[in-house]
Amino acid sequence: MSTVPRLPLLLAAALLLAACSRPAPAPEPVRAVRTLKVATGSVAAQLEYAAEIRARTESRLGFRVGGKLVRRAADVGQVVAAGQVLAELDPQDLRLAQEAARATVAAAQVSATQAKADYERFKDLQAQGFISAAELERRSSTWKAADAQLAQARAQADVQINQSGYSRLLAPAAGVVTAVDAEPGTVLATGASVLRLAHAGPRDVVFAVPEDNVDGLRALRGKPGLLTVKLWGRPEPLKATVREVAAAADPTTRTFLVKADLGEARVDLGQTASVSLPLPVLDGLVRLPLSALLQQNNRTVVWVLDPGTMVVKAQPVQVAGADANSALIASGLAAGAEVVTAGVHVLTEGLKVSRYAATAVAAASAPAPAPAK
Repeated sequence: MSTVPRLPLLLAAALLLAACSRPAPAPEPVRAVRTLKVATGSVAAQLEYAAEIRARTESRLGFRVGGKLVRRAADVGQVVAAGQVLAELDPQDLRLAQEAARATVAAAQVSATQAKADYERFKDLQAQGFISAAELERRSSTWKAADAQLAQARAQADVQINQSGYSRLLAPAAGVVTAVDAEPGTVLATGASVLRLAHAGPRDVVFAVPEDNVDGLRALRGKPGLLTVKLWGRPEPLKATVREVAAAADPTTRTFLVKADLGEARVDLGQTASVSLPLPVLDGLVRLPLSALLQQNNRTVVWVLDPGTMVVKAQPVQVAGADANSALIASGLAAGAEVVTAGVHVLTEGLKVSRYAATAVAAASAPAPAPAK
C-alpha cells in the first residue's frame, strides 16, 4: 500500500506536537539598583543665576548734525580718553553755512547802522519843526527792528559756528569702545549711532530672574554685599549689591532684569559670571539626587526598597525645591528609608531587585591576569 496520502496527516501531527511543547518564558532577571539611605536634617539652599559684567554707563555716540562720515579714529576694544576725537564728518557744507551766517550778520549790521543814522538825522529835523513827531517815531521803530534783526543774525551765526564744531565726534568720558555701528563713507542722519562707549568707572553684574523671585530681589535693593558673584577663571568671589530691578518683564523671556553694583572691582566687560543668593536654612528636609524622582499619575514618587523582601514600592513625596542637582523632599520619607537613586524608569511595583555592588562589577569586567611563564 502507498504511503503518499499519509504525509499531510504526519505533518499536521508534528506541528501540533511542536505547538504543545513551547518552552515556558524565562523569569525576569533580578535588577541591580543603586540605593541611598536617607536622613532628615537642615538644608542651606541658595538661588543661582547666570550673569554678565557690564559698565554702569554705556552710551551710543552719534553726531549732532548729519553728513558723510570721512574718518573713524577708534576701533572696538580701544581705550579712549575724555575729549578724544573718535570720528569726523565732511565739514565742507558746515563751513559754507557758517560763512553764509557771517555774511548775514554783516548785512544786518549795515542795516542797523543805517537805521540808527537816519533816526539821529530825523531827530534833529523834528527838533527844528521840519517833520512831525509821528515820522520820528516811525524812524525809531525802523532802527529798533534793524537792531533786532542784527541780534537774530548773530544768534544764527553762533548756531552755525557750533554746528561746524559738531563735525568732530568727541568722547564724552574716558572708557572703552564696545561696538562700531558705522564705517567711513556712510551718510549719517542726525543722531545716528556711530560708536558705543562703555564709560570707565563702576561695573554692574546683570542677570535675569523669573517672576516668582523678583519680589525677593526688590526687597534686597540697596542692602550691601548680599549677593555673591563668581567669575570664570577667578577663584575669589566678589560681593555685590542689588542696585536696580526692572519694573516690567521682558516681553520675550518674561523675566525681570536685575543690575547689581560691583563698585570699582577689576573685571572685564562681557565676562561671564554666576550670582548666588543664600536662602534661609530649612529644617526637616531630605536631600535626594534628581535621578531618584519619577512622575506617576501626576504625582512625584520614589522607589523605596524593603530590605527584608528586596522588593521596591512606589512612595509619593512632596518636593520643597531644588538645589543644584539635588531635590529637597519635605514629606513622604522617614529617616533611614532606603531609596533607589538610579534606574527608576525601568522598575515596577513589587519588583524584586538586588543592591548594586560596584566592586563585584569592577572585578568581573577587569581583564584576566596573564599566565606566569
